[in-house]
Amino acid sequence: MGDSTSNQTIYDFTVKSIDGEDVSMSKYQGFVMLIVNVASKCGLTKKNYADLNEIYSTRKDKPFKILAFPCNQFMSQESGTNEEIKCHIRDNIKAEFDVFEKIDVNGKNAHPLYVFLKKKLPGFLNDSIKWNFTKFLIDHNGVAVRRYSPNTDPSSFVNDIDELISKTAADPKE
Repeated sequence: MGDSTSNQTIYDFTVKSIDGEDVSMSKYQGFVMLIVNVASKCGLTKKNYADLNEIYSTRKDKPFKILAFPCNQFMSQESGTNEEIKCHIRDNIKAEFDVFEKIDVNGKNAHPLYVFLKKKLPGFLNDSIKWNFTKFLIDHNGVAVRRYSPNTDPSSFVNDIDELISKTAADPKE
């Protein structure tokens, strides 16, 4: 029969906003995306959020989006409610990028989007998400092109992002 994800694209998924509203990933067609599982109380939080804010603020007028998915699967470092997470990200992090409801990224309750991403870009040794701030770079056609480890600072791969954005500009939507 084959892999059920083989014909799927990232645009086939629906996620929930931090306010609980359904959001079709097709909304992001034509955009380069950086998808990140985030946490508020992780040792990696300050540097990652600072980098993500800088990257987004300097590219928000381009076909680029950051999609943050809070996750509490790593030492309970995102234990708040969606409302508490929303307030923290808005008031303390000052993030302008899109934030979604808290999800699982591993295990039997892993969100289907993350099941898909992990199959498309397996990690080192296995496909599981190892920690907070694992990052997936998606091109403007919805293809997952790179996976970055939690310890990879977003500022270290801005050239990858900019290269994909420039390809997007060279390949206008029909």
